[in-house]
Amino acid sequence: MAKIRPGKNGSKKDVITQKAAVLFKTKGYSSASMRELAETIGVEAPSLYNHIGSKSELLQIICFKVADAFTSHLDSTERTGETVPEKIEAIIRFHIGMMLNDFDEVYVANHEWKHLKEPYLSNFLNQRRGYEKRFVQLVESGIEAGELKKTDPYVAVLTILSAVRGLEFWQHHKKNISAATLEDDMVNHLLNGIAK
Repeated sequence: MAKIRPGKNGSKKDVITQKAAVLFKTKGYSSASMRELAETIGVEAPSLYNHIGSKSELLQIICFKVADAFTSHLDSTERTGETVPEKIEAIIRFHIGMMLNDFDEVYVANHEWKHLKEPYLSNFLNQRRGYEKRFVQLVESGIEAGELKKTDPYVAVLTILSAVRGLEFWQHHKKNISAATLEDDMVNHLLNGIAK
């Protein structure tokens, strides 16, 4: 019987979680099974339960890993002494990086969160709403400080988050453009639309 081999930068649980994200993205959470996940990893299904409690636990891990990454980055960005436009640029670049480097997990967190069970569903939605509210407050502070154009802060944040989420299309169709060019051009388009 094959064993789950930990990756270079993670545990066996990390390997399972990453493979689960790919499976959930491809088939959808509801249609994916632990048996399929075991086959993907190359182990017997019962051996998965030595590392993970259930399919729903995998979804929780994926969703909160993504949510925690965004929240942690926002925490550290807010503490810097940079201008608001510089902070917003850092946030945009982080979002793009997550979409390019952790796409499977971000996709699952964006699309499959509705299958979370309580209290995880409420916790996840509260964390997401809190993130958006803090982002809006950051834009508001930039407008008040004269660092950003007068615009509706919520619309500005919605535009940024929607544009970055639109990278799902790029992931599916991978146009002939480098990730670095994509990131720089998106930052330029998004930030120069609101910065003075």
